[in-house]
Amino acid sequence: MKKFIIVSAFVIGAFAVNAQNAKNALQGIKIGDNWSVELKGGMVTPLTHSSFFKDARPAFGLGVGKQLTPAFGMEIQGVGYVNTTDSKNAIDVSDISLLNKFNLMNLFGGYPGTPRLFEIEAVAGIGWMHYYVNGSDDDNSWSTRFGLNLNFNFGKTKAWTVGIKPAVVYDMEGDFNRAKSRFNANRAFLELMAGVTYHFKGSNGKRYFTKVKAYDKAEVDRLNAFVNDLRDQLNEKDNVIDDAKQKIGILQQELDNWRNRPAKVETVVDTVVKNSRIPESVVTFKQGKSTVDLSQLPNIERVALYLEKHVQSTVVIKGFASPEGNLEFNKKLAQARAEAVKSVLVKKYKIDPNRITAQSQGIGDMFSEPDWNRISICSIVEP
Repeated sequence: MKKFIIVSAFVIGAFAVNAQNAKNALQGIKIGDNWSVELKGGMVTPLTHSSFFKDARPAFGLGVGKQLTPAFGMEIQGVGYVNTTDSKNAIDVSDISLLNKFNLMNLFGGYPGTPRLFEIEAVAGIGWMHYYVNGSDDDNSWSTRFGLNLNFNFGKTKAWTVGIKPAVVYDMEGDFNRAKSRFNANRAFLELMAGVTYHFKGSNGKRYFTKVKAYDKAEVDRLNAFVNDLRDQLNEKDNVIDDAKQKIGILQQELDNWRNRPAKVETVVDTVVKNSRIPESVVTFKQGKSTVDLSQLPNIERVALYLEKHVQSTVVIKGFASPEGNLEFNKKLAQARAEAVKSVLVKKYKIDPNRITAQSQGIGDMFSEPDWNRISICSIVEP
């Protein structure tokens, strides 16, 4: 008996460690989870030297169990064998056992996250057996039980299990001195029972273990650091955008002031140079670049639409550069910017190149910020 207790303690300890390790992968492992109650009934008959059906007698039992891991559970059950001989009680024998249950499907096939429709459990246990006999003294013994549970799990929530439960029960004290063996078949019973089990709901809202994705703390810390870095970058971008909006407002104000400055009067021939009937369109460029950005196309399109409606009008494109860098290079860059706008009008909007004049104005000084002078200004000329 001591050996059995030691082995059972070792098995329980091993599965308890497994349950602790499963915290990263399973939900429903709290002390109040995965409890069940079972009602069973069937028959019991001596294992040897008897007629299987003639000497069979009814048996019934009640059990309370807890599943510690998907592969291992324990149950305390009480079984009574209905009296078929003369005795002072309604039953001949009672057996109260502590059972270890091993789910072979989950042990060898892995736990899929929900109970399978059909599962096989191996059962081994130890118990206290009491014989009710006529006379003043009853007979006590201890028992072992080995069997199988052939379980069928039903219902959408797997709340019910119906099982067929064959087992062999040994009286470990009976006739030991003569047989010299605790596992004496002549003092054993064959038990064939069927049972219904109800599973209680656990802390995870289910009646069984559920799988959750395991996370590594170091990985989570890295992801949090990455998210925080992205937030910092986003804040920096917001600051850059705010600065750009402020510069655009100042640029627009200076451009409006430049447009509204008084027109020069040609006194030599007493003629007045009239301003264009529509405001100029301004196309901005990046430093050292003469490529038209997609963001600037609406400004060019406005000129193209006007030229399409007014076929006699022409346009003068004046390119400017900021003062950074070589003077000769900036003159060429200013011309290239004017030509770039002309190329878009000709190629994209099919404007006659003879109606377009592209001129380099060199370094611009219209705006206080040097980099705001990297532009091309399109001025409509009426016939």
